[in-house]
Amino acid sequence: MSEFETIIYAVENRVATITLNRPKAMNAFSQKMRQEMKLVIDASEANDDVRVVVLRAEGKGFTSGTDLSEGLAGFETIEDQIIEEYKPVIMGIAESSKPYIASIHGACAGVGAGIALSCDLAIMAEGSFLYVPFAGLSLVPDGGMSHYLVEAMGYKRAYQAFLEAGRIQAEECLRYGIVNKVTEADQLIEATKAWAETLSEGAPLAQKYGKQIMRQVHTSSFEETLAREANLQNNCSASQDSQGAIMAFFEKKKPVFVGK
Repeated sequence: MSEFETIIYAVENRVATITLNRPKAMNAFSQKMRQEMKLVIDASEANDDVRVVVLRAEGKGFTSGTDLSEGLAGFETIEDQIIEEYKPVIMGIAESSKPYIASIHGACAGVGAGIALSCDLAIMAEGSFLYVPFAGLSLVPDGGMSHYLVEAMGYKRAYQAFLEAGRIQAEECLRYGIVNKVTEADQLIEATKAWAETLSEGAPLAQKYGKQIMRQVHTSSFEETLAREANLQNNCSASQDSQGAIMAFFEKKKPVFVGK
């Protein structure tokens, strides 16, 4: 059950679902929503019953970005606002030990798109799109959008999307590797649920350490990655889960993972 004003939070079948719930405001990120997002991210991380986290939204679209009607919401500068309220949300997802899946429908705009793309995996509904509106407002990308778009699209196409305040359609997102899957709009909820529940049966330690390694690949040398793999393989290979899975492999049984 949810105890929040701007978010619905629920845990079922080892999947935590964070639902943006300001549909009348196109799920614009208000200060309250930013604060509540941080709370539920922390709650998901602390809950051993949660294996996978889904980020989705109510209403006609995922999000319109920042709630501009609030201005700086008490901060002296927008830099302060981003560092104090957006960065903890984005880094909370990036540094979580658990896989995050963004389930995107309709418009996904501005800093909200950065939050969605900070998730480890993403699925989009047909007809949905990422909207990069910043240049049209005489702003630069924020929420990590520059990182995610350049990494996926290359500099020239990413810069073009920014300059033209462009929309990146679901099929383009899939082609560039910005998202993993595109599904029919009326199948998005069920497809996301099925994917999340399948992943929730996986090995938590492998998911945790694999995420750590792969998140650091682009800021590490090959030698550093090799060393990190070797080090974290120690943690995995000595685990109850790994030893049980190897035994199950030889016995032709399905392994059951407990995260130890």
